[in-house]
Amino acid sequence: MKNIILTGMPGCGKSTVGVVLAKTLGMRFVDTDLIIQQEQHDVLHRLIDCYGIKRFEEMEEEALLSVMETEDTVIATGGSAIFCERGMKFLKQTGVCVYLEVPCGELKRRLSNIRTRGIAAAKGMTIEDIFNERSPYYEKYADIKIECTDKHIEEITEMIADRMKDE
Repeated sequence: MKNIILTGMPGCGKSTVGVVLAKTLGMRFVDTDLIIQQEQHDVLHRLIDCYGIKRFEEMEEEALLSVMETEDTVIATGGSAIFCERGMKFLKQTGVCVYLEVPCGELKRRLSNIRTRGIAAAKGMTIEDIFNERSPYYEKYADIKIECTDKHIEEITEMIADRMKDE
């Protein structure tokens, strides 16, 4: 089976859905945020604070390009991975890009503290600003869009699995 690359806003469920989807389909699971943390020996928000957004995005691209599994892997990307054109093109060559779509209002409810979440965004940006900036990029890379509002992890997993049968 092709790789399944999960994209979407922070708080949309990429990591959580990714683990369940990988178990359901008998695939491996990789979280590129965890690759960054393991390589840098620190958590995302401190890396962003220490090195700045530009260097963090370079780390993110390095993480995307480091994913060597070329099949049978669910890959949860960081929320800002879609700004890493080289990395996203590399991943899309190996599989299908699934955009986990969650409306801005729901994301505001889910993300109570964006500071400690490790979101690569300019100081002062609101969740709405980040959402508006990133949404066109999620759309650009999406092969499949999954509307996740009011759906449980199992429902989202089932929807992705069903759509993958058509790919």
